[in-house]
Amino acid sequence: MSMQKHALIITEKPDAARRIATALDVQHRPKVREDNGVPYYVAERDRKLVIVPALGHLYTVVAEERGRDFYPALAFRWVPRYEAEKKARQLRTWLLTITNLARDAGLFIDACDYDIEGSIIGYSILKYACNNKDRVARRMKYSTLTGDELEESYGKLLPHLDFALIEAGKTRHEVDWLYGVNLSRALTVSRRNWSGKYRVLSTGRVQGPVLGFLAAREASIRSFVPTPYWEVNARLEFNRRVFEARYENIIKTKKDAETLMGACGGSIGQVERIVNEQVSKPPPPPFDLSGLQSEAYRLFGYAPKQASNLAQRLYLDALISYPRTSSQKLPPTIDYRTILKGLGRLREYKDLTLQFLAMTNLKPKEGLKEDAAHPAIYPTGILPERVLTLAERKIWDLVIRRFMAAFGALAIIETLKVYVNVEGFRFSAEGRRRLKPGWQDLYGPYVRARAITLPKMKEGARVKVKALILLEGFTQPPARYNPSSIIRKMEKAKIGTKATRADIVQILYGRRYIRNERIETTDLGFEVVEILRKYCSLIVSPQLTRDLEERMDRIQTNAETRENVLFDAANILRLALKKLKENEVNLGEQLSKAEANADLEERTVGSCPVCKTGKLLILYSRKTGKRFVGCSNYFKGRCKTSFPLPQLGKVKVRNKTCPNCEWPTIQVFLRRRRPWALCLNPRCSSRQRRKKKSAM
Repeated sequence: MSMQKHALIITEKPDAARRIATALDVQHRPKVREDNGVPYYVAERDRKLVIVPALGHLYTVVAEERGRDFYPALAFRWVPRYEAEKKARQLRTWLLTITNLARDAGLFIDACDYDIEGSIIGYSILKYACNNKDRVARRMKYSTLTGDELEESYGKLLPHLDFALIEAGKTRHEVDWLYGVNLSRALTVSRRNWSGKYRVLSTGRVQGPVLGFLAAREASIRSFVPTPYWEVNARLEFNRRVFEARYENIIKTKKDAETLMGACGGSIGQVERIVNEQVSKPPPPPFDLSGLQSEAYRLFGYAPKQASNLAQRLYLDALISYPRTSSQKLPPTIDYRTILKGLGRLREYKDLTLQFLAMTNLKPKEGLKEDAAHPAIYPTGILPERVLTLAERKIWDLVIRRFMAAFGALAIIETLKVYVNVEGFRFSAEGRRRLKPGWQDLYGPYVRARAITLPKMKEGARVKVKALILLEGFTQPPARYNPSSIIRKMEKAKIGTKATRADIVQILYGRRYIRNERIETTDLGFEVVEILRKYCSLIVSPQLTRDLEERMDRIQTNAETRENVLFDAANILRLALKKLKENEVNLGEQLSKAEANADLEERTVGSCPVCKTGKLLILYSRKTGKRFVGCSNYFKGRCKTSFPLPQLGKVKVRNKTCPNCEWPTIQVFLRRRRPWALCLNPRCSSRQRRKKKSAM
């Protein structure tokens, strides 16, 4: 080995540092070192390599002015996170270790994830902790943490950092900071000055429009007036086989429905027409992040943030490619055969992979979406080095099967529609079956399509009406968003990024602006939206957010400048903040009342089953501080109804009654135990069963 200075490689996470060190070390036995509790790796290759991880973002944006109440705060600077956040104080030693390791380095390499966030993380460390080495540093670009790809990435180092991407990332952080800090301070200070209580109320460039989408949907649901309608289903018989058919029209009056029932009951119908079609269903494209989040929610009920975190863990274990991608394309440079051979070592994939390995040309079905940094999500073919959790295994299997499905053949579905005339009324029955499963065999358990068979009939055949079923229904309001569908809405509206959308939804939950899986906007959420629309409608409009997103994207291609975007964003913000400051008193009153209602709403369990006039609330004893459920008339001396609560763990209002006795219930959360529903009725059979189960 020559005596040249060591190379310092910066990674985004400790797991990535370990994998890079192992891949690049000649003997694949890098040495683990530690300095002040900070782990790093020393490897030997063409020179000594020192690989040190970050812990995500180590630098952040803060106001030049001191004080958390001051706004407008338009001057800012980048500082270490430990200066801005009390919880991040341990990062001081982390940065000190990186600075020490950088002191004698002769080569600097940014090996953080190749996207906006990763580029900012690496750049900030190289610039501030490594004494302006951002201009001489080189860049590793990879999409998986497999040994082969990491070796290739090190052998083909990019000559410099991706400065256009960094400039776009800095702008995004700075604009989001300007909007988030100033608007949040305006709301928080207004409320505190009115109520005397301090609690953060936040909004921002992306939060505002998303809350607007949710509030608009909630308003349309609440104002919806259902109208009744009737449907008639028929049980028809042909050749001793009974099948279901439905009257084709929606019936608007009960009288018309009863007329139909009277005319058709016990009649003989005739098959008017049979339409037989074969439909080709192409394979689905490989996953991008939003596609994976959507499918994980549909199949497993995983929130988008949870799905993203699970995918990130699989990536750090080198089991899948980089998940924060918006691409639905797999470039031909990926070695499909090696991946399939690797997966074929597992029994559940062996037969499936053999089908592909026998093919001479492997060409995947691709989608339209592209990402310049990374391909679609795909399995690497490497098998786990540890036991995966059930949730991790599900996401990994989903990625594997979607990857294989993209190479599958067309699925051929036969659909059959039979039209039957009964006394002048037209009924229809539908059947379907798979003629060729194609890719659906590969996607296996995740295909939701059941066969519906009908008896073989010809046009003119006579069928007997065995029974008629009258169903009364009501028109339904628009469906509520769920965590998956609101992210799809954000993507369609082009607001937020693939890496931040799930976080935005979680913030709205955390601020109590929204609640429940089928998302409801709370009174506090409505109040925030109303205030923002009244005093700064431009700022929270999807159009402004979309325009800023597009301008920041253009920075990546040097078609726009950071300075122009920041200047325009600050000017728009300054006018809005002036209006908010002029109306601080009104804002404070509105927000204080809305938050008081939110507190009450959060503690309301249901109606009091004893006095019938009060509400059951989660209360705290003035003497002991213990929590219990009591009637809202309890402290007024009108009703002494109360129920004890578990004193450990968390309790949460369910807004559901007990299926056994119809008393109100709450949800109890204890560490290392599954949450359970607790009925407040002490005599309820569900409580007795739980006591017996706990005693066993």
